[in-house]
Amino acid sequence: MQRLSLLGTLAGASIRSELQYRANAFSSILGGILFQITGFIVVWIIVARFGQIGGWGLAELTFLYGMRLTSHGIFYACFSQMFEFDRVLITGEFDRYLVRPMPPLMQLFTRKLRINAFGDLIGGTALVFAASMAAPVDWSPLAVIYLILAIIGGGLVEGAVQTSLGSLSFRFLNTLPVRSTVNEVFNLYGNYPNTIFPGALRATLTFVLPIAFVAFFPASVLLNRTDELSIPAWLAMASPLIGVLLFVGAVRLFRLQSAQYQSSGN
Repeated sequence: MQRLSLLGTLAGASIRSELQYRANAFSSILGGILFQITGFIVVWIIVARFGQIGGWGLAELTFLYGMRLTSHGIFYACFSQMFEFDRVLITGEFDRYLVRPMPPLMQLFTRKLRINAFGDLIGGTALVFAASMAAPVDWSPLAVIYLILAIIGGGLVEGAVQTSLGSLSFRFLNTLPVRSTVNEVFNLYGNYPNTIFPGALRATLTFVLPIAFVAFFPASVLLNRTDELSIPAWLAMASPLIGVLLFVGAVRLFRLQSAQYQSSGN
């Protein structure tokens, strides 16, 4: 609890520092919203031309897109500093993390908050809310709780993948190209039903890069479409827990690989 309190304090300080330049903060958030709207327009154009994508109508696709985007916003707000990790190692900044009474990984995550993450969060939440009125979801209290847990779990899935890949930088120093490519794969394939892809790619997006657990599987549960999945319904329902387990594993891998760290000196 003490660490969580400290984490909240550091995150709050980062937000306040970003808001010192309000015009820049506003333009960053607005830019994030506009960028994601552009991506959704592509989906809307495809649906307008063909009617459906893999049997999913516009309302269902909007719901899926909104869930994925909100999860990505959580990931970006909490774990985006993994994209700076190579520079942290190369410049020797990581040395300072080792002499402070706080886990190095937590120091990295709270290093700086990217304010444009709120653009993803706002845009994703708006899409989920808009789609919820048209998508065939039985909005019981349990469904609402599951939606919240699924969105958080989706953010943890992305965080787990980036943390795991980032931990390889202790050995290879520069893994940013790989992590950036994986991030683009998440953004590209996570917006569409997993069932439209060929079998080999579908398996890859489930068990190698667990993109389907970010939004597609939990969205299928809420939309009552689990009979279409290539995995058992119970596994799809466990998507939030999968996110937690993957992230715990990623943190342990990071700690294990940190033993390979060699300071760059000064």
